[in-house]
Amino acid sequence: MVPLSGGKKVKAGIIGGAGYTGGELLRILINHPDVEIVFIHSNSNAGNYIHQVHTDLFGETELKFTDEMVFNIDVLFLCVGHGDARKFLAANPFPANVKVIDLSTDFRHTENAVIDYEGTEHTSRTFVYGLPELNREQIKEAENIANPGCFATCIQLGLLPLAAKGKLNAEVHITATTGSTGAGQSLAQTSHFTWRNDNLSVYKAFDHQHLKEIGQSLTQLQSGFDQDINFIPYRGDFTRGIIASIYLDSDLTAEEAVSLYTDYYAAHPFTHVTTRNIDLKQIVNTNKCFIQVQKKGEKLFIISIMDNLLKGASGQAVQNMNLLFGLEETAGLKLKAVAF
Repeated sequence: MVPLSGGKKVKAGIIGGAGYTGGELLRILINHPDVEIVFIHSNSNAGNYIHQVHTDLFGETELKFTDEMVFNIDVLFLCVGHGDARKFLAANPFPANVKVIDLSTDFRHTENAVIDYEGTEHTSRTFVYGLPELNREQIKEAENIANPGCFATCIQLGLLPLAAKGKLNAEVHITATTGSTGAGQSLAQTSHFTWRNDNLSVYKAFDHQHLKEIGQSLTQLQSGFDQDINFIPYRGDFTRGIIASIYLDSDLTAEEAVSLYTDYYAAHPFTHVTTRNIDLKQIVNTNKCFIQVQKKGEKLFIISIMDNLLKGASGQAVQNMNLLFGLEETAGLKLKAVAF
């Protein structure tokens, strides 16, 4: 943790500011009380005002995109495609004192958490998996953060309390649906409005790429965890949000399960547990995750909901930044849900 002194603001740079995650990051950081945005890099939009791309920011900022980089910053956010973050850092060795928060998948897995530099003053960068509800203390002392995936965050938050108590002793069944922004801005057949609207489809059943990081985290809390995680992802016909329905056999009573979840998240400001019905409009446009816990016969039934672009990406990245620099964990993230 690098605490700020004398009212100094965190100087931030953003690589890939024109996409969905870059836009959400800008919306948060522009209004963050402890951050100064130094540059927003975009080769395709260099010279354009931010609000020409993210039109809802008209009247909020006169910042422009640039194709140049400033190395005298405190934190660098990488909002680039999967596989591109490692290439970018290899080609652009920022000073070792610059903390990097990567929103891609490049450094999330333990075996890929280090990038080595050859022939430069930097020897390597090591990334800590940035799920605060799992690794808060490690994040505070980290140099670099691998921001978790959106499905991975939603599902892990639905399972971590069980793993922490060694209660994941049966195979897990998950059905989860994400909004269209989860696919990014690049056009594909399944992202066109005419295909997505009034439609629902399954993709990557049983082998979604986020399963690896989910298993990695569960094993961190419950060594020897070897149960199957049966995950069926759906593309939803809405813009943003994730709802995950999780069930497994459990010997916990309803009261024990609720108590277990409530206790685990008591010190975490963004994750909240309830027995009442929950819905996406409660959390869209926020950094919150709501978890509903029920017992149905021998099955423990958990519903986890969150915004894929905020708690699942840019909001969590800012939460990690706050922890890295000794700021209030909720700074810049006290956001209002759409509600209706």
